[in-house]
Amino acid sequence: MEFNLLSIFTFIGSLGLFLYGMMLMSEALQRLAGDKMRSIMSAMTSTRFTGILTGVLVTALIQSSSATTVMVVSFVNAGLMNLVQSISVIMGANIGTTVTAWIISLFGFKFNISDIAIPLIAFAFPLLFAKKNVYKNWGEFIVGFALLFMGMEMLKNSVPDIKQNPEVLAFLAQYTNLGFLSVLLFLFAGTILTVIVQSSSAMMAITLVMCAQGWISFEIAAAMVLGENIGTTITANVAALSANVSAKRAALSHTIFNLFGVIWLLIVFYPFTSMIKALVVEIGPTDPTQQDAFALSLFHTMFNVCNVLILSWFAKFIAKTVTKLIPQSETDEEFRLAFISTGMLSTAELSILQAQKEMLTYTERVKRMFGIVKSLNEETNENAALKYFERVQKYELISDRMEMEIAAYLNKVSQGRLSNESKDQIHRMLRIVSEIESVADSCDNLAKILDRKRQGKISFTAEMVANIHNMLNLLDKAFDEMLNILDKINDSFVDATKAESIESNINHYRDELKGRNIIAVNDGVYPYATSVVYMDFIIECEKMGDYIINVVEAVADSKPLPANN
Repeated sequence: MEFNLLSIFTFIGSLGLFLYGMMLMSEALQRLAGDKMRSIMSAMTSTRFTGILTGVLVTALIQSSSATTVMVVSFVNAGLMNLVQSISVIMGANIGTTVTAWIISLFGFKFNISDIAIPLIAFAFPLLFAKKNVYKNWGEFIVGFALLFMGMEMLKNSVPDIKQNPEVLAFLAQYTNLGFLSVLLFLFAGTILTVIVQSSSAMMAITLVMCAQGWISFEIAAAMVLGENIGTTITANVAALSANVSAKRAALSHTIFNLFGVIWLLIVFYPFTSMIKALVVEIGPTDPTQQDAFALSLFHTMFNVCNVLILSWFAKFIAKTVTKLIPQSETDEEFRLAFISTGMLSTAELSILQAQKEMLTYTERVKRMFGIVKSLNEETNENAALKYFERVQKYELISDRMEMEIAAYLNKVSQGRLSNESKDQIHRMLRIVSEIESVADSCDNLAKILDRKRQGKISFTAEMVANIHNMLNLLDKAFDEMLNILDKINDSFVDATKAESIESNINHYRDELKGRNIIAVNDGVYPYATSVVYMDFIIECEKMGDYIINVVEAVADSKPLPANN
């Protein structure tokens, strides 16, 4: 076989087909599992063992440790899982990802599964056009499964054999007989190639093929597998660079976990690989061509299982380490419920008290969101303004999640045995949470108006800038009064007079500015297009004032009026 440019592209194409099949199969399975997968993961992480088991099962099912890690990070952000629990699931994901290697070892080398790949696609093809999504997902899963093994077969045929083609990639032969140095070199190669390919499963498949074809020895292949375990964590860390602090910590904990595993295994590398080879001779296939592939899969599994057994006891220590290494900064926006959890409920009174504290925290977060909008309004640098806008967008997503979680918690509490007073209190709190989310929506709308102004290169006059500044100051006062009243939600009397006065001032100021705007446009002081953006901003500010007074009224309505002197 002559290894030329066409052979290189054939190899790359085979790898692409394998990766696409794996991606298609994984995404289809995730859609099929859907909410069930999420509910299973959130429910089965109460202990270290169940967390690990969940990671194993989920990753074995969706065939992607990266997808499991992303899912885990989303749960940490949503307050459904803490960092310690997420580390346990990530540990389990490392074991679950070894299933791919076993599928290839047990089926890919025993018979030519690609022979039935085309009939499988023929069977799945009609499902792709089904009206029901579940049938479409099953169709995509079967097609992905077929493409994965077609790519695998093509990889086997496209990878050159050094014995038959010593001139092709012959330089590798120089580095396979350097003892432990060879192990380190191929570990590094496995790391780099995994970063390039962006898939440890794909690199594992390539390594299995090379090992089964006799291109590299079992020991060298094992070294590459160790490198692949490091490479996959580098990919995760790169992906987490633009994510929030929870994603960074989860990715770093994965790196620490795998790096420690590689270090201890390198110390016992030769005894460990000798033990694996001895086990394969005893329990593995009799066909010598399959033994190395079987041994490599067993090595991959045993390495990850042993690593989990050792490090599962240090999950809290790893969590503390990554928290210190990646501290929370002022600009990090992440969702963490501070006072309520998704586990067992406390007594009705205590649960309501916890929800009230969470509601106050929620309001303080929305107040910070409003502060970012004010900074965006004053920012003149385009890049800095864009960063402020992106932060507001993140806060909006967090706000939506907080509303859903607090409301879901209150609904759970309401299902218990409550007094009429407690039921009324929960209904009032649900209204408050909804209005606070509306305030956050207004903040988001204000940011979008300012972004529209920036993109349209619209300039406000000095008077318009001053008017907006005054309106925002009125809203600042309204926010402070709302927080003050929410903090007194359990007091026997709440005075809403000041909040109502501020809201009245906001309404009058809005009306005054609308009148002035009509005159200014008629006099040609500024273009009509500028007036539209300007008034959109002012009107949205007035809407925010309405939402704020709605919160105040929801608190005050339940309180008795002050006695007349």
